[in-house]
Amino acid sequence: MNLHQYTQSLKSNPAFMANVAWSCDLPAREAVWAPFPEAIDPRIAAALARKGIHRLYSHQAEAVETAVSGKNYVVVTPTASGKTLCYNLPVLNQILKDPDSRALYLFPTKALSSDQVSELYSLIGEIGEDIKTYTYDGDTPASARAAIRQAGHVVVTNPDMLHSGILPHHTKWVKLFENLKYVVIDEIHAYRGVFGSNLCNVLRRLIRICAFYGARPQFICCSATIANPKELAEALTGQEMILIDKNGAPSGVKHVFFVNPPVVNAQLGIRAGSVPQTRAIAGNLLRNGIQTIVFARSRLIVEVLLRQFKDMVREPLGESGRVRGYRGGYLPTQRRAIEKALRAGEVDCVVSTNALELGIDIGQLEACVLCGYPGTIASTWQQAGRAGRRNSESLLILVASSAPLDQYMMAHPDFFFRQSPEKAYICPDNLYILLNHLKCAAYELPFTEGESFGGVSSTGEMLEYLEEEHILRRVGGRYYWMAEEFPQAGISLRSACDQNFVIIDITRPGSHRVIGEVDRFTVPMLLHQYAIYMHEGNQYQVEQLDFDDKKAYVRKVDVDYYTDANLVTSLKVLDDFEEKQAGRMVMHSGEVLVSSIVTLFKKMKLDTQENLGWGPVTLPELEMQTTACWWALPDGLEEEYGRDNVQSAMVGLSYMLRHISPVYLMCAPHDIAVTYHARDPFTGTPAIFLYDTTPGGLGLSEHIYHMDLALFDEVENALARCTCQDGCPACVGAGVGGAGKATLRKVMRKICGRAETA
Repeated sequence: MNLHQYTQSLKSNPAFMANVAWSCDLPAREAVWAPFPEAIDPRIAAALARKGIHRLYSHQAEAVETAVSGKNYVVVTPTASGKTLCYNLPVLNQILKDPDSRALYLFPTKALSSDQVSELYSLIGEIGEDIKTYTYDGDTPASARAAIRQAGHVVVTNPDMLHSGILPHHTKWVKLFENLKYVVIDEIHAYRGVFGSNLCNVLRRLIRICAFYGARPQFICCSATIANPKELAEALTGQEMILIDKNGAPSGVKHVFFVNPPVVNAQLGIRAGSVPQTRAIAGNLLRNGIQTIVFARSRLIVEVLLRQFKDMVREPLGESGRVRGYRGGYLPTQRRAIEKALRAGEVDCVVSTNALELGIDIGQLEACVLCGYPGTIASTWQQAGRAGRRNSESLLILVASSAPLDQYMMAHPDFFFRQSPEKAYICPDNLYILLNHLKCAAYELPFTEGESFGGVSSTGEMLEYLEEEHILRRVGGRYYWMAEEFPQAGISLRSACDQNFVIIDITRPGSHRVIGEVDRFTVPMLLHQYAIYMHEGNQYQVEQLDFDDKKAYVRKVDVDYYTDANLVTSLKVLDDFEEKQAGRMVMHSGEVLVSSIVTLFKKMKLDTQENLGWGPVTLPELEMQTTACWWALPDGLEEEYGRDNVQSAMVGLSYMLRHISPVYLMCAPHDIAVTYHARDPFTGTPAIFLYDTTPGGLGLSEHIYHMDLALFDEVENALARCTCQDGCPACVGAGVGGAGKATLRKVMRKICGRAETA
């Protein structure tokens, strides 16, 4: 059965359509063409003609003309709209005009680097000129690195390699930095939060080194659809940008279904789980031979689904390679092999976290199934764009969970199809991040007194601090690096913590094999002793966790359960930066100390998700300083509404705040946390805390602080929309029952100062 026939069968299936909250067919779109700009070298036009390209999409032509005018720009068009030519054409044009010119390409992942460079090789081959293009990353052989430094016209790399392998050794890259004309940054929507804040500082260092060598490169950025691409590109680069967002590329028909699992307990408003529903829908696609990608929001769900899909297609000899998983934690060689198999059409179904969201060419996939709303409209469209990338007919099925955000999308699909309201935020001046990069910049080039690093006004104070700490030495009005260590080595761009743990398989006696890695803050949840760690659908039991050496030793097992750990978090206010009145509440912004410890784990049956028992976890407590905002509630609520009622209502409010705020912050739900204190020691009153889950904070809570009561307005709207009587997982959460919802509505009006009684 082909995709068109399958889609029609879904529409005529009453059992399936009974759970469809909304569906539509997004029509095919015709291309908007433009002739080759006059500035394009005839050799490039001839090469494109030989590849069957006789004219450009309108946004591609606009990009070329903007580049020729010498301006920085950011291109924002959907997936598979030909953004690659928006930077390849200007770069190749410049190199053909001046062979000494150089360009630097930055991609967020190695996979994207290798994918895009192959397309560039193809075009250069058609042109027939000696334009040397090289990928420079951790996999580049040492023997090739010297040649790349000297001869590379286009150097393709990732932020991590630029940070640790190129900028610190700029004296070996003189040819590049002296002649650098273009810096290309693709997929800039991926650079938000910690990663984006780090990249901004890496680019500040890059610009500083370019200035030292007398170069002032143009910046070309590309992004998926977000609300603030120009603002984000300017924040990352520190340069003024021209926005190019009128898409001229065609697209095929896309069939969209929003599936809301059926209610299984009407009184409690509990719906069937999104995981079993996804398994049934994607399993049906798999059985019909339709190439499918399934996105899940966590590594654990990816592995649970992967195990079940592999069991569906397992051959008599146990082979199930036509179903693959893809997520962070897999080793690079394993991920490259999966990508290659996808492009070759050797995989019928891939189950992934958002690791495959970026623009990697993964072949002719036809259907995309999302297990839960990804958290942002931008991410949803990026994931949907993995199917039908070559303008063919495609299918998108979003299976909702019971989370408030998912249920909001089910009730208001029109919100989803309006222009994305989400913004990407970075906080490059976070003290923890900024100070680390200031050290790196000082190592690369000495600072002069009065010099500003990326326009940061406190540069002088931080340089003086580093001098007092004997990291820098001031001589003749210049600050020189004097510490022994290499500062770049201890800084991870992807997280605020650089302490990754490796996972070692000890199943075979005498053979220890590294199969993956996990960051420090995830370790207690996934790799505590006796945990079942799932990897590529296989199960491993953790035999030993060595916290000091950052190693977890696992042994392959075959059991019908997985483990889910219970995390207990406590919070203490360290500093109160500012406060203001918000309704009848006092709203604060400040710094907090978050302590977390895993106390126990549950054993969950793979097929039914039954709880089979539990076990204790004995691991050290983890502490983190971060930024937060909090609302001190007025006195008298418990006396007026009852202590238990108020506590139940505030737990529901915290749940809703945590699930609704990511819409406004364009962050993943795990980037923030919300907790309720019935009697907070700092405020002396009940208080709700919203804090960044990244050490030092990323400015997310600060943005919420400046929103005043807007977030509470959205909570009230969500409560009014939900049709349940006493609270359900789609509004106040699964743990709030009784009169929790009614009390919350009354308390909300009271604390927001809208009514004294209700």
